[in-house]
Amino acid sequence: MDNRAILSLLRPTPGEKQRKSSSGGLLRLFKLFPMLSSGCKMVALLGRPRKPLLKDSATTGTIFGYRKGRVCLAIQDDPHCVPVFVIELPMPTSVLQKEMESDIVRVTLESETKTHKKKLLEEFVWAVYCNGRKMGYSIRRKQLCDDELYVMQLLRGVSMGAGVLPSPNEKETADGELTYMRARFERVVGSKDSEALYMINPDGASGPELSIFFVRAH
Repeated sequence: MDNRAILSLLRPTPGEKQRKSSSGGLLRLFKLFPMLSSGCKMVALLGRPRKPLLKDSATTGTIFGYRKGRVCLAIQDDPHCVPVFVIELPMPTSVLQKEMESDIVRVTLESETKTHKKKLLEEFVWAVYCNGRKMGYSIRRKQLCDDELYVMQLLRGVSMGAGVLPSPNEKETADGELTYMRARFERVVGSKDSEALYMINPDGASGPELSIFFVRAH
């Protein structure tokens, strides 16, 4: 993993110690997924923030997946439009929830492609790291599968929130309930080979709780 590129995108987070004792935030809701009632079709939608936090240029990021399945990441410039980037991460939902116990989650996707003919988010093969630990490799989706399209359509009117969605077939699957977390992110472009997404906290806490980095190896 190209540490120099990531370090150039990392922000000082003076509020990290405060966040560990914070009582709110989308990550805290996401960690409560195992406790959510199976009878809820959609829960924990957030109300209006205490102060304006959403910028017109903010990017929408959605993390979703079945409780016993793998987690998917979708990035949208507009929540009403088709995602510009969708990938199934090589990690189960339970593993991500475990990582979130630290209250600070950094996911890094590194492309090992040597040519730079494509835009960064157009690369297909990615090595995935979570809090510095390599989880495996994933391939960016060319097209959304039925479940992914279903989630995007169901959440068109949701700007931020976390909870449980009704199953596409209105019945429990072997992988359990379909969970999601959606937030707005500030997008920072370091170079043509590095970008970062910093989650905008709805509870007004200082510093990002969740950061997603995209890096192309030189």
